[in-house]
Amino acid sequence: MRKSSEAVCVDVGSTYTKAARIDLSGGGLIRRAEVPTTSGTDVLAGLDAAVAAVDGHGAPLYVCSSAGGGLRLAVVGYESLVTAEAGHRVGLSAGAQVVHVTAGPLTGAAVAALRAARPDVVLLVGGTDGGDGEVLLHNARRLANNRLRLPVVLAGNQDVRAEALEILTARGVPVTVTGNVLPRIGVLDPLPARAAIRDVFLRHVIGGKRLSKGPRFASLVRAATPDAVLAGVELLADRAGFGVLVVDVGGATTDVYSALLPDAELATGPRREVAGTLWRSRTVEGDLGVAVGAASTRDAAAVEKLAAPATDPQLAATAAMIALRRHARGHSAGPGLPRTGGRDLRDVRLVVGSGGVLRHGGGDHVLGAVLGDTAGGWALPDRARSVVDREYVLAAAGLLAVDQPVAAGGLLDTLLTPERYR
Repeated sequence: MRKSSEAVCVDVGSTYTKAARIDLSGGGLIRRAEVPTTSGTDVLAGLDAAVAAVDGHGAPLYVCSSAGGGLRLAVVGYESLVTAEAGHRVGLSAGAQVVHVTAGPLTGAAVAALRAARPDVVLLVGGTDGGDGEVLLHNARRLANNRLRLPVVLAGNQDVRAEALEILTARGVPVTVTGNVLPRIGVLDPLPARAAIRDVFLRHVIGGKRLSKGPRFASLVRAATPDAVLAGVELLADRAGFGVLVVDVGGATTDVYSALLPDAELATGPRREVAGTLWRSRTVEGDLGVAVGAASTRDAAAVEKLAAPATDPQLAATAAMIALRRHARGHSAGPGLPRTGGRDLRDVRLVVGSGGVLRHGGGDHVLGAVLGDTAGGWALPDRARSVVDREYVLAAAGLLAVDQPVAAGGLLDTLLTPERYR
């Protein structure tokens, strides 16, 4: 029987399943291993093989997963620049891949577009508390009557929430009710919706992807992998006391996470965004990668007027640079509309790189390119150090953050050494 002072954290990815055996008394990494994910048969085979590779049988398991494409989320909101934008940001922060965003009263064509995006979950938002409720109710009726049968997270105007719930449940739609993502203009409240999306992911999505034949895998998974990573990034920033930026370059997508310290003047002053400020944020660039995403990375490089990348390190550096530009500059909801959701990253003091190319020797090149991107249209951090998460401790720390905060903190300290920024 494994000592109770140890645990095994497992990240079941679409390509590889990574396991880390952790000393809970101080957060030391005892052993780590990765094996191919067995999504073609049963992901439990790969999970069990990874646990065996770290000699972890008998230890408590903490599992996250992005196998099968992770969590695909659609956002249905009221206005593109207000509640739909707020829902979009919250969905990304919950570890989801936001595959569709629509605003205003749903039409037949809009429902068809929503269906075509193949989401796993719909985040239904709309109206500040006490504001307009008709669009939220209209959209609830559309979702109910079109028999999409997708689980819905209802996070809109509290004044009509009960009526919207009744409309959906009367037609058999599974609904999770939570707090409004935008209770007041300029006030973004992501935590209740994040928790609800995580709950729906665990209850409906994991089993629905048929990644495993029995219920055991679904019972083990605690979070979508990006959700676990963001929790690790948040804890790292809190522990360090300064802003943290993470760039994760993969074969198909490049994810960017940032955890900033709240600026009271920006959050409450006249320059605040109507969709609110999300101090802990994640963006996903589905057209930037170094394997299946290589061609679209080259296309994006041409748009950004960057040299065409040839080698894997060059592809990774290009993907990282463009992803950071988009994360910092924000995005536009349509032609002629202003950019929203941008991030002021000047106070970031630690930049963490992740992904296979960075772990296998390309980290200095990639992160050096990111921190030297003076033509990117965003203000660079002026005193940041860079490090590569070679042992994938961010996901493990995020999994352990609630139950084992000492161990989680110990893991993250490996990214803060040799300097502690005091």
